[in-house]
Amino acid sequence: RKCHLNTCPVGIATQDPDLRKQFTGEVEHVINLFKFLTEELREIMAELGFRTIDEMVGQTQFLEQKKSNHWKYGKLDLSKVLFKEENPTKAALFKVQQQDHKLDTILDREIIRQAKKALESKIAMNASFQITNTDRAVGTMLSYEISKKYKKEGLPSDTINLKFKGSAGQSFGAFAAAGISLELEGEANDYLGKGLSGARIAVFPHKESTFIAEENIIAGNVLLYVATSGEVFIRGIAGERFCVRNSGATAVVEGLGDHGCEYMTGGRVLVLGKTGRNFAAGMSGGIAYVYDTAKVFSLVCNLEMVDLEPLDTADQQFVLELLSKHIRYTGSSLAKYIIQTWDIQTGSFVKVMPKEYKKALQVQKKKEVKKTFIS
Repeated sequence: RKCHLNTCPVGIATQDPDLRKQFTGEVEHVINLFKFLTEELREIMAELGFRTIDEMVGQTQFLEQKKSNHWKYGKLDLSKVLFKEENPTKAALFKVQQQDHKLDTILDREIIRQAKKALESKIAMNASFQITNTDRAVGTMLSYEISKKYKKEGLPSDTINLKFKGSAGQSFGAFAAAGISLELEGEANDYLGKGLSGARIAVFPHKESTFIAEENIIAGNVLLYVATSGEVFIRGIAGERFCVRNSGATAVVEGLGDHGCEYMTGGRVLVLGKTGRNFAAGMSGGIAYVYDTAKVFSLVCNLEMVDLEPLDTADQQFVLELLSKHIRYTGSSLAKYIIQTWDIQTGSFVKVMPKEYKKALQVQKKKEVKKTFIS
């Protein structure tokens, strides 16, 4: 339970030089351990009559359920899980032939073709596309082309502007690089903005839709997983594990499911609606702002590592700027309402501040003040 806190007491899962000193082992010891593991595996495989790992795949007849009186799993019946169907046709149980994933025909190929001048000369361009849920990881191959040539700096902001209409498949905008702007009119599946690396993504309902955006789900689960930079604006509700392990991206969403901002280490998140339970579990960095008109957020927030605070002047200014951007990129009526009635809305916002992160910021501020004084 400490691996994500950088405080590993035996000096393994940490980058802290003082804690690293606690590790007394040698590299050779680790190598030796894996040699013993593989030798024992070979011995067990030989006893079972297998020469390779591939031969073991699917051979559930060699597994037996361990008998136990344990209150938690003693009455589990795994017979249906371990059941082995007859295989008279000798169908393969593991990969024996190459698959055609049709990578030559995916949407990114056409996007890259149309963005050729932008990729070569940084000339701004605009393009529009229809998208369906079989179009997955849209923007990822384009981002590869950018990072290959311009490394982590990417392209100037708004160099490649892409508009999509329809239902985006999984991982829309995954690893999207700086310089890309992705606008989605429709809805998105899971993992939108996974590994986001500087791009901007905006998602909003079809313009002809009649439902209330902030009361309906528009995107799936695990959005912005391990994102490092960039911005995301979502007009509507997202699913579970929003911004899990986010380390630097900024996001606005109008509600989300359970486990929001789980293990977050950096970045900023503005939630303009209800959250599910266990919000901020393992959150060690970054800041979240939650619009809590019903005053129930404290009941669903995991307070083990965070404190709940009111917005100070700097926070209010930051939230107002994010709301303005949210309106600009998604046309959010909720954000417009909050800005129009800002004087009576500020008390409804809760600042979610990681305890250790706050201490680190205070130490940093003292060092900067001291440095300025000495100078």
